Amino acid sequence: MSEFFDAPKDDNFASAGLRLTVDLTALTENWRDMARRSGAARTSAVVKADAYGMGIEDAGEALYMAGARDFFVATVDEGVTLRLYAPEARIFVLSGIWPGTERRFFDNDLVPVISSDEQLAFWMAVLADYGDYPCALHVDTGFNRLGLHIDDAIALADDVSRPASFAPVLVMSHLACADDPTHAMNRQQLESFHRVSAAYEGIDSSLAASAGIFLGEDYHFDLTRPGIALYGGEAVCGMANQMRPVATAEARIIQVRSVEAGETVSYGRALQLRRESRLAIASAGYADGYMRSQSSGGVPLRQVVPQGGQGFIAGRTVPVAGRITMDLTIFDITDLPDNAVRAGDYVELFGKNLPVDDVARASGTIGYEILTSMGLRHERRYLAEE
Repeated sequence: MSEFFDAPKDDNFASAGLRLTVDLTALTENWRDMARRSGAARTSAVVKADAYGMGIEDAGEALYMAGARDFFVATVDEGVTLRLYAPEARIFVLSGIWPGTERRFFDNDLVPVISSDEQLAFWMAVLADYGDYPCALHVDTGFNRLGLHIDDAIALADDVSRPASFAPVLVMSHLACADDPTHAMNRQQLESFHRVSAAYEGIDSSLAASAGIFLGEDYHFDLTRPGIALYGGEAVCGMANQMRPVATAEARIIQVRSVEAGETVSYGRALQLRRESRLAIASAGYADGYMRSQSSGGVPLRQVVPQGGQGFIAGRTVPVAGRITMDLTIFDITDLPDNAVRAGDYVELFGKNLPVDDVARASGTIGYEILTSMGLRHERRYLAEE
C-alpha cells in the first residue's frame, strides 16, 4: 500500500526524484592532495564532461579558488563556460580547434590542443591571419587515440621554416596503462615522451593524469593533469582508494509494497521471491545513468559477476531486486525493520556509504562512467565549508 508524504514546495532538492550532493570541500582537498603528490610539478584540474558530472560552474570555481590555474576541458563550449568562473586561468581545450571556432577561442582566451595533422595545418593558417597565439601539442606515444605522430612532432620542433608565430606553450601525451603500475607500457611511453620533451626544451611538458601521478616523480614533468582522483574515484587498480568521496547520488522511494513468496519482480520475471518480501521502488533507472547491468538477474553480466547492485538506506545496504528499468529501480528491504523505510525517503545509489567504484564493478564498468552518466534529471546540492 502506498504512503503519501509532504515535501516543501519551495525546495527542489528536498523533493527531487534523483539528487546529487557534491562536496566541494572534498573536491578541493583531493586537488590539494594530488598537488602534494605531484611534487615540483604544477597541478592542473581536468573538468571535462561537466566536471565528471559534478557541474563545471561550481566545481571549476571551487578548484580555481583552491589555487588551480591550469584547466583541461573537452570542448570549446566547456571552455567558454569555465572562463566565467576561472578568469585568470589557462584553459586547454582537448578536442582542439576547427574552422568556425577560432573567434570563440580568441574571445575567451582558450588554448587549443593540436592533436592531428589536419588541425595543425588549420592552426598554421589561423596564425597567418591572426598572428601570435598559444597552443598545446598532443603527441601520441603509443595510446593510438589522439595525437601527432611522435616523429612528426619532433621534426616540427626542428623545422626552421615553421612560422615564427607558432609558439606551443605545452607538449603533452597520455598514458594507456597507468592504472596498472607494473605494466611495461608505462616505461615505454615515458621513454618516448622524453624524446618529445627534449625536442621542445623550454616548453612545459605534461604526461601524467591521475594514475600517472601515482607512478612517481619520473612521470610528473612540469604539469600534472588529475581528473578522476579529484572526484573521489579510484585511479589505480588494486590499490586502496585514498581520495575523499565527492558525490552522493540518492533516489526518492516512490512506493513500499509487500509481495508474497513465489511472486516475480520486474521485467522478464528475472527474480522469483523465495519469501514474503517488502520492496521499495525508487525513482531512478537507466535513463538516469543507473545502469541496467546492475540488475540482480536477467542481464548477461550476472553470469560473470554474481553480485548485482545495492542501495544504502536506513543504515544498511539493500540489494537491487530484478531488472532495473528506464525510470525505476526496485530494492529488497525485507531485512530492514518494518517501519524503517517509507515513501518519500531516499536511498543512496553511491556515495560515502557505497563507493562509486564498488557500484561500477557491479555494473561491469568503471567509476568514470557512473559519475558522468547520471543524466540531466538529478537536482544538485553543493556542500562547502564556510
